[in-house]
Amino acid sequence: MRKANIRRKTNEVDIQGSLNIDGEGKAQISTGFEPLNHLLTLFSFHGLFDLSLTASGDLQHHIIEDVGIAVGKAFKQALGDKSGINRYGSFSATMDKVVVEADVDISGRPSLHQEITAGNPKAVQTILKNEAFDDTNFTAKDALEFLEAFLQHAGISLVYIIKSAEGDLHHLLEALFKAMGKALDQATQTDPRRKGVPSTKGIID
Repeated sequence: MRKANIRRKTNEVDIQGSLNIDGEGKAQISTGFEPLNHLLTLFSFHGLFDLSLTASGDLQHHIIEDVGIAVGKAFKQALGDKSGINRYGSFSATMDKVVVEADVDISGRPSLHQEITAGNPKAVQTILKNEAFDDTNFTAKDALEFLEAFLQHAGISLVYIIKSAEGDLHHLLEALFKAMGKALDQATQTDPRRKGVPSTKGIID
């Protein structure tokens, strides 16, 4: 089993929990922010990762970013030297009239890139810039703050493409986190034909 404990305690936050990459999609998550709880539960469920997490702290910004740091570090630790993994994954998730594709590379070179191919990109940008997640103060900026921290500390590259967006921010973020979970499930699976690390360099940092 590829597992890691989650532990991050600073003057601003206290985060603890556990991660099992070879899990069943079970999640017990309490960050103090229901939208983030919901999105991480979807990520866990569709990626078949068991994720247990509790977080508390002073500011919303600190908690969201540090949860990303803590989960990212645990993800990287659980993967070990990455021997035998597929490394790459791609999945498109549909949520009503929203479609988001996530393409991931467990490369050790973290990055986050967004593309919008939906018919009305200006409308999508308006949703991302101006809408909140239901009746909360959780925005797309908060979700991206989590993703930036998670990817940076997990060593993962993520390109996500918003293909259709006839919906709201809730649906857009749900589709993104579901697609990312499925793509990372693909990328973390092992191929019995692969001997060693899936890189011609012989190492993935």
